[in-house]
Amino acid sequence: MTGQNNGFERRVLSALESAPSRIPVVLGGCGSGRTTLLHRMRDRIGRSAAQYVDIERCATTPERFLQAVTGASPFPWHAAERQPATAREAFDILLAFFDTARAPGGEPSTFLLDEVLELRTFESFPGLRHVLRDLLEALAGSSNRFVLTTRYVARAQRLLRDATARFEVMQIPALAAPDVTDSLAPAFNGYEQMPTDDRDYLGRAVQALTDGRAAYVRAIGDTMAAMGRAADPVSALTALLSADGALNHWCRFCYELRLHRARGYGALKAILDVLADEEPLTLTEISHRLHRTPGSTKDYLSWLEDVDLVTSRHKRYSFTDPVLRLWVRLHCRPFPPADEDVAREVQQYALGRLPSAEAAPALAYAGIEVTPDERKSWGIIEID
Repeated sequence: MTGQNNGFERRVLSALESAPSRIPVVLGGCGSGRTTLLHRMRDRIGRSAAQYVDIERCATTPERFLQAVTGASPFPWHAAERQPATAREAFDILLAFFDTARAPGGEPSTFLLDEVLELRTFESFPGLRHVLRDLLEALAGSSNRFVLTTRYVARAQRLLRDATARFEVMQIPALAAPDVTDSLAPAFNGYEQMPTDDRDYLGRAVQALTDGRAAYVRAIGDTMAAMGRAADPVSALTALLSADGALNHWCRFCYELRLHRARGYGALKAILDVLADEEPLTLTEISHRLHRTPGSTKDYLSWLEDVDLVTSRHKRYSFTDPVLRLWVRLHCRPFPPADEDVAREVQQYALGRLPSAEAAPALAYAGIEVTPDERKSWGIIEID
């Protein structure tokens, strides 16, 4: 575990252990490490005292969700066999379970609720118009402990705007370069055969390429280790974004998931295509490229912001995740990209992300021609 993530985990545990306990709401984009954090916390608290629930996987109907949660729970519960007559009753029983379930010895239970905003799917059932509001009210009044997570940062912040002070919003931090270096250590045998300068170059290069997202860092590290001696971060990212690469599939999942949680599917894809070609752009520039009115374009952009696909800074819009933007450039086309297309796009991306003094070492094995003197001055990373 990296030092930065270790510090964040201590902050979450401190909120849980305060008197009265606070309810951490952990926000972070795809691949930021929210689920990994909850799994570590369950192991640390103890599986008899903490229950992890992946709501995204099992939120079907309120009745079946109640059955799934209580059936897999380590906590005995007196009403476990009660059969609800309606969707509303099933949800009320669930809230009662969260409130009254106890760990061994009568101690408070801890519930780790991953992707909590997925409970919005219940709002289409009769009597469940305000599921998330009802949930927050019930959790705020419970003596049990809770950690909530979601990938939808904007929606969570809007939901919690009027929540009680018991809820503490925590944005999971991106990995800094030293944390990336620590994360990559197992893939390279603790850097036993790597000079310190090269190790530091590696950490900074991977941090720049991934924007500090834990899932991307891990994927690049694993791929570099598998590639062997001639590996470098840019070659690893190229392989990962190829047609059969793991990040191609990961980005496709995140892209489609967020779009399906938003409105205006086709128009939103068109705006993402526009921003993949050039960013940042103003509302007027996007509307011209889209051949739509500024008013309708503003609506589309607000829907993209709602699912954190784009970010606005100083009235200029860009992708929230730079790796996803690269993926859109490569894979949202009429046909899959050729290997040389992936290599070219990744190299251009790397040249724009890496500091000039570090771009050359990272790109040296990625097919860019350099002179022997330049190779010597750059200090090329070699990994055994």
